[in-house]
Parts: sequence; C-alpha cells; structure tokens
Amino acid sequence: MIERIVIMSFTLEHVAEFLQIFDESAEKIRAFPGNKGLRLLENTQLPNQLSTYSYWESEDDLNRYRNSPLFKSTWEKTKPLFESKPIAISNSVIRGPF
Repeated sequence: MIERIVIMSFTLEHVAEFLQIFDESAEKIRAFPGNKGLRLLENTQLPNQLSTYSYWESEDDLNRYRNSPLFKSTWEKTKPLFESKPIAISNSVIRGPF
C-alpha cells in the first residue's frame, strides 16, 4: 500500500477554482484502478494550503495514474494556480492499521 501526500499552496483567489477542479476530478480518481481512497485536507493555519491524501494498492498503480490522461488534464488545470512549487511525498505503509 502506498500513501501519497501532495502539499499545494495556492494564492487565496485561486483556492475556489482548485476546489472546483478537485470536485470535478475526485470521483474519477477514486475510480482509477488501484486507488483505494482520496481525501482533500486544509491546513488549519494556512487556508491557502491544501493537500491531497491518496491511497494506492501499489507504486505501479500510482505511476499508471500519474501517466494517465486524467492526471495530465487535472494537473494542467491546477498547475497555474500554485503560489509555490508543490511537495509530493510517497510512503509505503509498513505498520497499520490506523
């Protein structure tokens, strides 16, 4: 299992636009083969910093998504909205559950 966290900072005027993009894409991402869940988080101190938290069966599944037309079209719309470069972290689950 892979847990993927992508921390994104937006200019405040672009947060609503990103939320619309997320809402339009979320169910398609959740339905992507190998995806086991997707959440959107908001930093409690910085309302313009949002993070996606996704779960993947394997790194191969994550990479298939990252190379898919769905990812490319979503990223193309999202990238211009960033205030700074996003931070992406992939973690293997070695102990669990929550």
